[in-house]
Amino acid sequence: MSNEVRVAGVGMIPFTKPGASETYNIMGEKAAAAAFKDAGLPYSAAQQVYVGYVYGDSTAGQTAVYGLGLSGVPIINVNNNCATGSSALFLARQAVESGAVECALALGFEEMRPGALGATFNDRPSPMARFATEMVGIQDFDPKAPGAAQFFGGAGREYAEKYDTRRETFAKIASKARTHAQHNPYAIFKDQLSVEEVLGSPQIYGPLTRFQCCPPTCGAAAAVLCTPEFAAKHGIKAEVVIKGQAMTTDGPSTFDEHSMIKLIGYDMAKAAARQVYEQTGIGPEDVQVVELHDCFTANELLTYEALGLTPEGTAEKFIWDGDNTYGGRYVTNPSGGLLSKGHPLGATGLAQCAELVWQLRGEADKRQVEGVTHALQHNLGLGGACVVTLYGKA
Repeated sequence: MSNEVRVAGVGMIPFTKPGASETYNIMGEKAAAAAFKDAGLPYSAAQQVYVGYVYGDSTAGQTAVYGLGLSGVPIINVNNNCATGSSALFLARQAVESGAVECALALGFEEMRPGALGATFNDRPSPMARFATEMVGIQDFDPKAPGAAQFFGGAGREYAEKYDTRRETFAKIASKARTHAQHNPYAIFKDQLSVEEVLGSPQIYGPLTRFQCCPPTCGAAAAVLCTPEFAAKHGIKAEVVIKGQAMTTDGPSTFDEHSMIKLIGYDMAKAAARQVYEQTGIGPEDVQVVELHDCFTANELLTYEALGLTPEGTAEKFIWDGDNTYGGRYVTNPSGGLLSKGHPLGATGLAQCAELVWQLRGEADKRQVEGVTHALQHNLGLGGACVVTLYGKA
């Protein structure tokens, strides 16, 4: 079977700094409850549940979902680094599309600690060991810089050297993120930043300054998916459709081409986007709004090209022409993105989903993009996984 998959409801809670949030189970319960309320359905309608988080013990998903009720349905915990939220969405979509269930919940949450990301288990091989070895073989290693910033900052530096890209170009992305986030009640950083202020913040690595790096964040988001028949039977609208979706992992080019750009997932993103465009017959030219994985400004710049929003080597012109914001060809990260909305790892992909559903419904208030018919989502995790999702109207 191949059912059409509708997004019946979405929900999220305001993102906060570590130490300022409620516990993960309360955050998760609130986001899921908001999604069911938005859908006009009770939790008992869900026949399967997929819960994503990175920093948490096994069955933490059950702890959060049990606050909604004890229905006895399967609850599957998902961990796929920064692509965790979209991985949960991917699995829920598969379950509904295949006919295994008529209604599924995808939930993501994260209760993070302050500071840069680090390994939890230091007594066994690291999943990032091969990536770290390759990185050190390509570029210098700075013991004072966060590891993730060295990966993405190194990729940004490689791009800048190849195309003679200005530092201000990367900084403009961070400034745009704050401009968009000012209208998002869920975003953590709403204060405006000029390009000069972005560049004046402490240097981190390569072209990256502090304001070009996403913050550790706590939060939760969720989506309820169903078939059109289920929606009709329950008298709910569910007017947003998942038109296409693809998940990719690393291929030979990640390591064989000795490129920081390839090492941080460029080809994963390019392949996932290509699969989605082929699945749907819808190209990037048909999209109006994009939520993409801007963990660092360098990755947003690279992702413009990976998703086909602009040809390779033209991202700088794309940015300075304003084609990445309101009035341009695409509005990228109207939510403020990871840079300003925040990046609670397990919740990020589902927060992107929520923003795009609101955009398609015309419910994004001051963030609303005019004339949205198709919306594109990109969620990336080193190690690695990339999920690209295309939404449209029923």
